Amino acid sequence: MSPLRPRPRAARLLLAVFAVLAAVHLTALLLRAAGPGHGPADLVVHLTKPALMPVLAGYALSRGGPPLLAAALVCGCAGDTLLQAGGDTLFLLGMGAFAAGHLCYLALSARHGTALRRSRTGAAAAVYLVAWAATVTLLWPGLPAAMRVPVAGYSLLLTAMAFGALRAGPLAAAGGLLFLLSDTLIATGIADWPQLPEPQFWVMLSYAAAQFALAGGVLRAAAAGPAPPPYDTAPACREAV
Repeated sequence: MSPLRPRPRAARLLLAVFAVLAAVHLTALLLRAAGPGHGPADLVVHLTKPALMPVLAGYALSRGGPPLLAAALVCGCAGDTLLQAGGDTLFLLGMGAFAAGHLCYLALSARHGTALRRSRTGAAAAVYLVAWAATVTLLWPGLPAAMRVPVAGYSLLLTAMAFGALRAGPLAAAGGLLFLLSDTLIATGIADWPQLPEPQFWVMLSYAAAQFALAGGVLRAAAAGPAPPPYDTAPACREAV
């Protein structure tokens, strides 16, 4: 599919709308947590949360970004909506929506990113894998039995997405790490770990920043051109022979 034509004015407007929505949402979370008398804040939270990712998707498209990036962000919107509705079944469905978004990001990093050096790839993969195993091991006893396997599987995919984002550059890599942080904060809440003050604020702050950084990183990588093919030593070997 050919790239979309960039629309700078629309991009600037949508970016401003996203920033305002995020600020309003985070402020409403703090007001809601302040206690009784802030009922309207709850309505604002529920209205702004599902609106964040579609606006960011529109921004990505107006920058001429790949449609698959918009699809990843729309998957985030579906996940946000389902998790906000509450209940174990909807939580699992929401997790599935986010998993679909992670698959989109993996494909985007492979398509538009650059290959990492083999030595760095091995070391980074080991770090991410150890971090995943340690997190799952620590959370496992506190998770409800029905959630353990889905959470472990989802977190492995999330970790793979964060690792893959390294190929799309530092901004996307930071987004992957922030996504790991956001979802880990959610998981610690499910496992009844001690929480930061106003935990939902920190979840959404890191999540909104993660999606913005991932989108920005992919846009930069896509603008830089297609990923170079893996280095093939076979032709050189044949020439030498």
